[in-house]
Amino acid sequence: MLAAGARVSHHLRDCDYYFGFGLSSGFSSSAVVLLPPIWPRNPTSIPSISHTISPRPHRRGISFFCSIVPSTSPGEIPLFSDCFGPREDDREVSVAGGIVALGKFDALHVGHRELAIQASKVGSPFLLSFAGIAEVLGWEPRAPVVAQCDRKRVLSSWAPYCRNSAPSEYQIEFSSVRHLTPREFVEKLSKELGVRGVVAGESYRFGYKAAGDAVELVKLCEEYGLGACIIKSVMDKNQKVVNSANSKERGQVSSTRVRYALSIGDMKYVSELLGRRHRLILMAKGLEGFSNRNSRVSAPKSCLLNLAPKEGLYNNCFVCTIDENLIPCCVVIDSTHVHIEMDEIGTCNPLETQDYLSVEFGDEAA
Repeated sequence: MLAAGARVSHHLRDCDYYFGFGLSSGFSSSAVVLLPPIWPRNPTSIPSISHTISPRPHRRGISFFCSIVPSTSPGEIPLFSDCFGPREDDREVSVAGGIVALGKFDALHVGHRELAIQASKVGSPFLLSFAGIAEVLGWEPRAPVVAQCDRKRVLSSWAPYCRNSAPSEYQIEFSSVRHLTPREFVEKLSKELGVRGVVAGESYRFGYKAAGDAVELVKLCEEYGLGACIIKSVMDKNQKVVNSANSKERGQVSSTRVRYALSIGDMKYVSELLGRRHRLILMAKGLEGFSNRNSRVSAPKSCLLNLAPKEGLYNNCFVCTIDENLIPCCVVIDSTHVHIEMDEIGTCNPLETQDYLSVEFGDEAA
Protein backbone atom coordinates (compact mmCIF):
# COMPACT_ATOMS: atom_id res chain seq x y z
CA MET A 1 0.00 0.00 0.00
CA LEU A 2 2.80 2.37 0.92
CA ALA A 3 4.71 1.45 -2.21
CA ALA A 4 1.71 2.26 -4.37
CA GLY A 5 1.27 5.58 -2.59
CA ALA A 6 4.91 6.39 -3.16
CA ARG A 7 4.58 5.65 -6.86
CA VAL A 8 1.58 7.96 -7.14
CA SER A 9 3.41 10.64 -5.16
CA HIS A 10 6.44 10.63 -7.44
CA HIS A 11 4.28 10.37 -10.56
CA LEU A 12 2.51 13.55 -9.52
CA ARG A 13 5.57 15.47 -8.38
CA ASP A 14 6.11 17.15 -11.73
CA CYS A 15 2.42 17.63 -12.31
CA ASP A 16 1.15 21.19 -11.98
CA TYR A 17 -2.36 19.93 -11.29
CA TYR A 18 -1.90 18.07 -8.05
CA PHE A 19 -0.01 18.61 -4.88
CA GLY A 20 -2.09 16.83 -2.35
CA PHE A 21 -4.58 19.56 -3.09
CA GLY A 22 -4.07 19.60 -6.80
CA LEU A 23 -2.29 22.27 -8.76
CA SER A 24 -2.97 24.10 -11.95
CA SER A 25 -0.14 25.03 -14.25
CA GLY A 26 -0.98 28.01 -16.31
CA PHE A 27 -3.97 30.01 -17.14
CA SER A 28 -5.18 32.10 -19.81
CA SER A 29 -7.18 34.01 -22.21
CA SER A 30 -10.67 33.70 -20.82
CA ALA A 31 -12.40 32.83 -17.59
CA VAL A 32 -15.77 32.14 -16.10
CA VAL A 33 -16.25 34.21 -12.98
CA LEU A 34 -18.90 33.77 -10.32
CA LEU A 35 -19.28 36.80 -8.11
CA PRO A 36 -21.25 36.59 -4.87
CA PRO A 37 -22.69 39.70 -3.26
CA ILE A 38 -19.53 40.44 -1.28
CA TRP A 39 -18.08 41.43 -4.65
CA PRO A 40 -19.63 44.29 -6.62
CA ARG A 41 -23.32 43.68 -7.33
CA ASN A 42 -23.27 45.94 -10.36
CA PRO A 43 -21.49 44.11 -13.20
CA THR A 44 -20.52 47.37 -14.88
CA SER A 45 -18.54 48.38 -11.82
CA ILE A 46 -16.18 45.43 -12.16
CA PRO A 47 -13.02 46.57 -13.96
CA SER A 48 -12.01 44.85 -17.20
CA ILE A 49 -14.97 42.45 -17.23
CA SER A 50 -17.36 42.41 -20.13
CA HIS A 51 -20.00 40.26 -21.83
CA THR A 52 -22.08 40.27 -18.68
CA ILE A 53 -24.95 37.86 -18.42
CA SER A 54 -27.98 38.88 -16.42
CA PRO A 55 -27.89 37.86 -12.76
CA ARG A 56 -29.59 34.62 -12.01
CA PRO A 57 -31.56 33.97 -8.84
CA HIS A 58 -29.99 31.57 -6.40
CA ARG A 59 -31.93 29.17 -4.30
CA ARG A 60 -30.59 30.83 -1.16
CA GLY A 61 -31.49 34.29 -2.39
CA ILE A 62 -27.95 35.15 -3.47
CA SER A 63 -27.39 36.65 -6.91
CA PHE A 64 -24.35 35.64 -8.95
CA PHE A 65 -22.98 37.37 -12.01
CA CYS A 66 -21.46 35.17 -14.69
CA SER A 67 -18.98 37.05 -16.85
CA ILE A 68 -16.31 36.35 -19.44
CA VAL A 69 -12.93 37.94 -18.76
CA PRO A 70 -11.26 39.12 -21.97
CA SER A 71 -7.71 38.25 -22.94
CA THR A 72 -5.00 39.89 -20.87
CA SER A 73 -1.75 40.50 -22.68
CA PRO A 74 0.99 42.98 -21.75
CA GLY A 75 0.05 45.26 -24.64
CA GLU A 76 -3.52 45.57 -23.36
CA ILE A 77 -2.65 46.34 -19.75
CA PRO A 78 -2.15 49.99 -18.79
CA LEU A 79 1.19 50.66 -17.13
CA PHE A 80 1.27 52.76 -13.98
CA SER A 81 3.73 55.92 -13.70
CA ASP A 82 17.82 33.53 2.27
CA CYS A 83 17.27 31.69 -0.66
CA PHE A 84 16.36 28.21 0.57
CA GLY A 85 15.41 29.83 3.86
CA PRO A 86 11.91 30.58 5.13
CA ARG A 87 9.63 32.89 3.25
CA GLU A 88 8.30 36.09 4.67
CA ASP A 89 6.70 35.21 8.00
CA ASP A 90 3.16 34.25 7.12
CA ARG A 91 2.05 35.21 10.61
CA GLU A 92 2.66 38.81 9.58
CA VAL A 93 0.68 38.39 6.35
CA SER A 94 -3.10 38.24 6.40
CA VAL A 95 -5.16 37.09 3.43
CA ALA A 96 -8.39 38.20 5.11
CA GLY A 97 -10.48 40.11 2.61
CA GLY A 98 -8.14 39.21 -0.25
CA ILE A 99 -8.45 37.11 -3.39
CA VAL A 100 -6.24 34.01 -3.34
CA ALA A 101 -4.85 32.27 -6.40
CA LEU A 102 -4.42 28.56 -5.75
CA GLY A 103 -1.45 26.61 -7.08
CA LYS A 104 2.12 25.47 -6.65
CA PHE A 105 3.91 28.59 -8.00
CA ASP A 106 7.35 27.05 -8.36
CA ALA A 107 8.44 28.73 -11.57
CA LEU A 108 6.27 31.87 -11.35
CA HIS A 109 5.63 31.53 -15.09
CA VAL A 110 3.15 33.39 -17.31
CA GLY A 111 0.34 31.03 -16.35
CA HIS A 112 0.85 31.84 -12.68
CA ARG A 113 0.96 35.51 -13.56
CA GLU A 114 -2.42 35.17 -15.27
CA LEU A 115 -3.88 33.85 -12.03
CA ALA A 116 -2.57 36.91 -10.20
CA ILE A 117 -3.95 39.20 -12.92
CA GLN A 118 -7.45 37.79 -12.54
CA ALA A 119 -7.26 37.99 -8.73
CA SER A 120 -6.17 41.62 -8.88
CA LYS A 121 -9.23 42.56 -10.92
CA VAL A 122 -11.43 41.94 -7.90
CA GLY A 123 -9.28 42.63 -4.85
CA SER A 124 -5.86 42.31 -3.24
CA PRO A 125 -4.08 39.38 -4.95
CA PHE A 126 -2.36 36.60 -3.01
CA LEU A 127 -0.61 33.43 -4.14
CA LEU A 128 -1.63 30.67 -1.75
CA SER A 129 0.43 27.50 -1.73
CA PHE A 130 1.55 24.77 0.65
CA ALA A 131 4.82 24.45 2.55
CA GLY A 132 6.58 21.21 3.45
CA ILE A 133 5.09 19.05 0.71
CA ALA A 134 8.36 17.33 -0.23
CA GLU A 135 9.04 16.41 3.40
CA VAL A 136 5.54 15.03 3.97
CA LEU A 137 5.49 13.01 0.74
CA GLY A 138 9.11 11.89 0.98
CA TRP A 139 10.32 13.59 -2.19
CA GLU A 140 14.00 14.24 -2.69
CA PRO A 141 14.78 17.97 -2.51
CA ARG A 142 15.53 19.72 -5.79
CA ALA A 143 16.59 23.22 -6.71
CA PRO A 144 13.73 25.68 -7.26
CA VAL A 145 13.31 27.47 -10.56
CA VAL A 146 13.17 30.82 -8.74
CA ALA A 147 15.52 31.36 -5.81
CA GLN A 148 13.65 32.14 -2.61
CA CYS A 149 15.45 35.47 -2.18
CA ASP A 150 14.42 36.47 -5.72
CA ARG A 151 10.70 35.78 -5.52
CA LYS A 152 9.74 39.19 -4.18
CA ARG A 153 11.51 40.87 -7.10
CA VAL A 154 9.65 38.68 -9.60
CA LEU A 155 6.28 39.34 -7.97
CA SER A 156 7.02 43.07 -7.88
CA SER A 157 7.59 42.95 -11.63
CA TRP A 158 4.00 41.70 -12.00
CA ALA A 159 2.56 44.89 -10.49
CA PRO A 160 1.98 46.65 -13.86
CA TYR A 161 -0.12 43.64 -14.94
CA CYS A 162 -2.01 43.51 -11.63
CA ARG A 163 -3.39 47.04 -11.37
CA ASN A 164 -0.19 48.28 -9.81
CA SER A 165 -0.52 45.81 -6.94
CA ALA A 166 2.26 43.23 -6.55
CA PRO A 167 0.87 39.89 -5.33
CA SER A 168 1.87 38.66 -1.89
CA GLU A 169 2.62 35.06 -1.00
CA TYR A 170 0.94 33.06 1.72
CA GLN A 171 1.76 29.48 2.65
CA ILE A 172 -0.13 26.87 4.63
CA GLU A 173 1.68 23.90 6.14
CA PHE A 174 0.79 20.97 3.93
CA SER A 175 0.65 18.60 6.90
CA SER A 176 -2.20 20.68 8.38
CA VAL A 177 -4.42 20.41 5.30
CA ARG A 178 -3.37 17.15 3.69
CA HIS A 179 -6.34 15.16 4.95
CA LEU A 180 -9.00 17.86 4.56
CA THR A 181 -11.92 17.08 2.30
CA PRO A 182 -12.72 19.59 -0.46
CA ARG A 183 -15.50 21.03 1.70
CA GLU A 184 -13.26 21.32 4.74
CA PHE A 185 -10.61 23.11 2.72
CA VAL A 186 -13.03 25.70 1.34
CA GLU A 187 -14.45 26.12 4.84
CA LYS A 188 -10.92 26.83 6.07
CA LEU A 189 -10.48 29.47 3.39
CA SER A 190 -13.77 31.10 4.32
CA LYS A 191 -13.95 30.86 8.10
CA GLU A 192 -10.33 30.61 9.23
CA LEU A 193 -8.50 32.69 6.62
CA GLY A 194 -11.38 35.02 5.75
CA VAL A 195 -10.68 35.30 2.03
CA ARG A 196 -13.23 36.95 -0.28
CA GLY A 197 -12.67 34.72 -3.25
CA VAL A 198 -10.43 32.29 -5.09
CA VAL A 199 -8.90 31.99 -8.55
CA ALA A 200 -7.83 28.63 -9.98
CA GLY A 201 -7.11 26.94 -13.28
CA GLU A 202 -9.58 24.72 -15.10
CA SER A 203 -7.63 21.57 -14.15
CA TYR A 204 -7.19 22.48 -10.49
CA ARG A 205 -7.82 19.65 -8.05
CA PHE A 206 -7.90 19.90 -4.28
CA GLY A 207 -8.83 18.08 -1.10
CA TYR A 208 -7.67 14.71 0.20
CA LYS A 209 -6.51 12.51 -2.68
CA ALA A 210 -7.35 15.40 -5.04
CA ALA A 211 -11.03 14.51 -4.75
CA GLY A 212 -12.32 17.97 -5.71
CA ASP A 213 -12.14 19.61 -9.12
CA ALA A 214 -12.76 23.13 -10.41
CA VAL A 215 -16.50 22.55 -10.77
CA GLU A 216 -16.78 21.48 -7.14
CA LEU A 217 -14.62 24.42 -6.08
CA VAL A 218 -17.12 26.82 -7.66
CA LYS A 219 -20.07 25.09 -5.99
CA LEU A 220 -18.45 25.07 -2.56
CA CYS A 221 -17.33 28.68 -2.84
CA GLU A 222 -20.88 29.65 -3.75
CA GLU A 223 -22.16 27.80 -0.70
CA TYR A 224 -19.68 29.52 1.61
CA GLY A 225 -20.21 32.96 0.10
CA LEU A 226 -16.90 33.21 -1.72
CA GLY A 227 -16.25 34.40 -5.24
CA ALA A 228 -14.73 31.86 -7.62
CA CYS A 229 -12.86 32.45 -10.87
CA ILE A 230 -11.90 29.46 -13.03
CA ILE A 231 -9.69 30.24 -16.01
CA LYS A 232 -8.47 28.30 -18.99
CA SER A 233 -4.89 27.17 -19.36
CA VAL A 234 -2.33 29.40 -20.99
CA MET A 235 -0.99 27.27 -23.82
CA ASP A 236 2.65 26.97 -24.83
CA LYS A 237 2.81 28.59 -28.26
CA ASN A 238 5.88 26.52 -29.13
CA GLN A 239 4.05 23.25 -28.42
CA LYS A 240 7.34 21.46 -27.87
CA VAL A 241 7.14 17.82 -26.86
CA VAL A 242 8.02 17.40 -23.19
CA ASN A 243 8.67 13.97 -21.76
CA SER A 244 6.32 13.92 -18.83
CA ALA A 245 4.46 11.30 -16.84
CA ASN A 246 1.67 13.83 -16.42
CA SER A 247 -1.36 12.36 -18.15
CA LYS A 248 -2.95 15.84 -18.23
CA GLU A 249 -0.14 17.35 -20.25
CA ARG A 250 -1.92 19.13 -23.11
CA GLY A 251 0.74 21.62 -24.11
CA GLN A 252 -0.07 24.20 -21.43
CA VAL A 253 2.58 26.42 -19.85
CA SER A 254 3.84 24.66 -16.74
CA SER A 255 6.76 24.48 -14.34
CA THR A 256 7.60 21.12 -15.92
CA ARG A 257 8.05 22.85 -19.29
CA VAL A 258 10.25 25.52 -17.72
CA ARG A 259 12.47 22.84 -16.19
CA TYR A 260 12.60 21.04 -19.53
CA ALA A 261 13.61 24.23 -21.36
CA LEU A 262 16.39 24.80 -18.82
CA SER A 263 17.56 21.21 -19.19
CA ILE A 264 18.10 21.68 -22.93
CA GLY A 265 19.60 25.16 -22.54
CA ASP A 266 17.01 26.90 -24.71
CA MET A 267 16.97 30.27 -22.95
CA LYS A 268 14.67 31.92 -25.49
CA TYR A 269 12.11 29.22 -24.74
CA VAL A 270 12.65 29.71 -21.00
CA SER A 271 12.06 33.46 -21.33
CA GLU A 272 8.83 32.90 -23.26
CA LEU A 273 7.49 30.55 -20.59
CA LEU A 274 8.51 32.78 -17.69
CA GLY A 275 7.61 36.11 -19.30
CA ARG A 276 11.05 37.37 -18.24
CA ARG A 277 14.71 36.37 -18.44
CA HIS A 278 15.80 33.55 -16.15
CA ARG A 279 17.88 34.81 -13.24
CA LEU A 280 20.43 32.50 -11.62
CA ILE A 281 21.37 33.34 -8.02
CA LEU A 282 24.66 32.33 -6.40
CA MET A 283 25.85 32.81 -2.83
CA ALA A 284 28.64 35.37 -3.03
CA LYS A 285 30.08 35.24 0.46
CA GLY A 286 31.23 32.74 3.02
CA LEU A 287 31.65 29.74 0.72
CA GLU A 288 34.91 28.03 -0.17
CA GLY A 289 36.05 27.80 -3.75
CA PHE A 290 34.83 31.25 -4.77
CA SER A 291 37.44 33.17 -6.76
CA ASN A 292 37.32 36.68 -8.16
CA ARG A 293 40.13 37.62 -10.49
CA ASN A 294 39.53 40.92 -12.24
CA SER A 295 36.41 40.52 -14.37
CA ARG A 296 36.18 36.73 -14.15
CA VAL A 297 34.32 34.85 -11.43
CA SER A 298 34.23 31.12 -10.88
CA ALA A 299 31.88 29.54 -8.37
CA PRO A 300 31.27 25.90 -7.42
CA LYS A 301 27.78 24.65 -8.09
CA SER A 302 27.30 24.37 -4.33
CA CYS A 303 26.85 28.16 -4.45
CA LEU A 304 23.74 27.88 -6.64
CA LEU A 305 20.43 28.75 -5.02
CA ASN A 306 18.19 27.84 -7.93
CA LEU A 307 18.15 25.77 -11.09
CA ALA A 308 20.83 26.46 -13.70
CA PRO A 309 20.58 25.70 -17.42
CA LYS A 310 22.40 22.68 -18.85
CA GLU A 311 26.16 22.69 -19.20
CA GLY A 312 27.47 24.88 -21.98
CA LEU A 313 28.43 28.38 -23.11
CA TYR A 314 25.88 31.19 -22.82
CA ASN A 315 26.47 34.55 -24.43
CA ASN A 316 24.27 37.64 -24.06
CA CYS A 317 24.09 37.33 -20.27
CA PHE A 318 24.18 40.01 -17.58
CA VAL A 319 25.49 40.30 -14.03
CA CYS A 320 22.97 42.29 -11.98
CA THR A 321 24.27 44.75 -9.42
CA ILE A 322 22.44 45.58 -6.21
CA ASP A 323 20.84 48.62 -7.87
CA GLU A 324 19.77 46.51 -10.89
CA ASN A 325 22.45 47.76 -13.24
CA LEU A 326 23.34 45.13 -15.83
CA ILE A 327 26.95 44.24 -16.65
CA PRO A 328 27.24 42.26 -19.91
CA CYS A 329 28.92 38.89 -19.49
CA CYS A 330 29.18 35.38 -20.84
CA VAL A 331 28.62 32.28 -18.74
CA VAL A 332 30.17 28.83 -18.97
CA ILE A 333 28.58 26.05 -16.96
CA ASP A 334 30.51 22.82 -16.55
CA SER A 335 30.00 19.75 -14.39
CA THR A 336 31.30 21.38 -11.21
CA HIS A 337 31.43 25.17 -11.63
CA VAL A 338 29.78 28.25 -13.07
CA HIS A 339 32.26 30.59 -14.75
CA ILE A 340 31.25 34.20 -15.39
CA GLU A 341 33.36 36.51 -17.51
CA MET A 342 32.23 40.12 -17.43
CA ASP A 343 33.01 42.93 -19.77
CA GLU A 344 35.20 45.63 -18.25
CA ILE A 345 33.63 46.32 -14.84
CA GLY A 346 35.79 49.34 -13.96
CA THR A 347 35.20 50.40 -10.37
CA CYS A 348 31.92 48.47 -10.06
CA ASN A 349 32.63 45.08 -8.49
CA PRO A 350 29.29 43.32 -7.94
CA LEU A 351 30.79 40.99 -5.34
CA GLU A 352 31.95 43.67 -2.93
CA THR A 353 28.53 44.80 -1.68
CA GLN A 354 26.23 41.88 -2.37
CA ASP A 355 25.48 38.68 -0.49
CA TYR A 356 24.31 37.13 -3.74
CA LEU A 357 25.56 37.21 -7.30
CA SER A 358 22.72 37.42 -9.81
CA VAL A 359 23.08 36.49 -13.48
CA GLU A 360 20.38 36.90 -16.09
CA PHE A 361 20.40 34.82 -19.23
CA GLY A 362 19.51 36.41 -22.55
CA ASP A 363 17.36 34.84 -25.23
CA GLU A 364 20.22 33.20 -27.07
CA ALA A 365 20.05 29.41 -27.09
CA ALA A 366 23.13 27.52 -25.97
